[in-house]
Amino acid sequence: MTRPLESYRAEFPVLQEQLYLNHAGVAPTSLRAASAVRGWMEDLVHHGIQHERGWEAHCEKVRGLAARLIGAAPDEVAFVRNTSHGLGLVAEGLDWRAGDEVVVATSLEYPSNVYPWLHLRDRGVVVRDIETPTGGVTPEAVAAALTSRTRLVAVSSVQFATGCRTDLDALGAVCERAGVLLCVDGIQSVGCLPVDVKKSRAHFLSADSHKWMLGIAGIGILYVARDVLPRVRPVLVGWRSTTDAWNFNRSHFELRPDALKFEEGSAAYTGIYALGAALEMLLEVGMDRISERIGQLVARLDAGLRDLGCDVGPAPEHRAGILTFLPPGADARALSAWLSERKVAHSVRRGRIRLSPHFYNTPEEVDRLVAWVREFSRT
Repeated sequence: MTRPLESYRAEFPVLQEQLYLNHAGVAPTSLRAASAVRGWMEDLVHHGIQHERGWEAHCEKVRGLAARLIGAAPDEVAFVRNTSHGLGLVAEGLDWRAGDEVVVATSLEYPSNVYPWLHLRDRGVVVRDIETPTGGVTPEAVAAALTSRTRLVAVSSVQFATGCRTDLDALGAVCERAGVLLCVDGIQSVGCLPVDVKKSRAHFLSADSHKWMLGIAGIGILYVARDVLPRVRPVLVGWRSTTDAWNFNRSHFELRPDALKFEEGSAAYTGIYALGAALEMLLEVGMDRISERIGQLVARLDAGLRDLGCDVGPAPEHRAGILTFLPPGADARALSAWLSERKVAHSVRRGRIRLSPHFYNTPEEVDRLVAWVREFSRT
């Protein structure tokens, strides 16, 4: 029997004190995620490493959940510290040659998806910009930026500031025809939208768990397609990167052939346990259902704010879970302070109020936000 979405609100005590519309920033985590971390900590406190094999088995279970969420195989998924870590492993691990080009929208992307590529300039790599007059990255704009020297396209699945969604399926087809790699910053889509890296023909995807996945900071996932794994050299290696990792009685340096070669040392058990509980919840609810609910809430926000004369974006056909707006008179900072006083969790990005509800938010909460904006506009 399908569980009502409102029943999950009890998992998030923060909702008792805040109207939480900032999942594109930092999301609250759940009671079950906290319980999973406490359970591991209690095991460590009372039993030391007696149950270490069980911890390791649980990590592999979580790897499988992460792979399922994005349509990958478990051996294509590595645990990383955060999105920046994963993108950096890709940027530093490929065998660049002087004159190679990376195509990226430097003026639009979050810095985590710009700086790793700019850092390659001292190796002779050229960063070519993507034109983004509409606030998003289109397949047509990417195609126009490609040259015979392009080796990789780097793009966010959803732009953090504008909320514009990238058509990854169409972009993947462009990259496939051109024979270039596609690297995706997936932090604004994984946990918000159905993601299928195979359908999108993505070669890489990195995302950490403290936003839409409802986990905690310090743990994320990196997907590397099996056919490109041999082309990515681990920047860091350690005992865990090897095929005989648990044999400490000899030195046998043979790198693993799968994505686990990027995990050089001891596992971040606390983060992985929290991530596992968060992923179980998302998969339990179902990503199609989550995406539908978020879409309904964003549409309701859109309608209510437009009725107040707000400048709202992006357009319905280009959005995912993020809505940005300017109040009449465009005093976004003053409105942000007003909302913060009323304990509305939100963000201001590039001069606009950014709202990002999740599946457990309610239409009544959306209406409350609109009513506060109306009240502010009358003051």
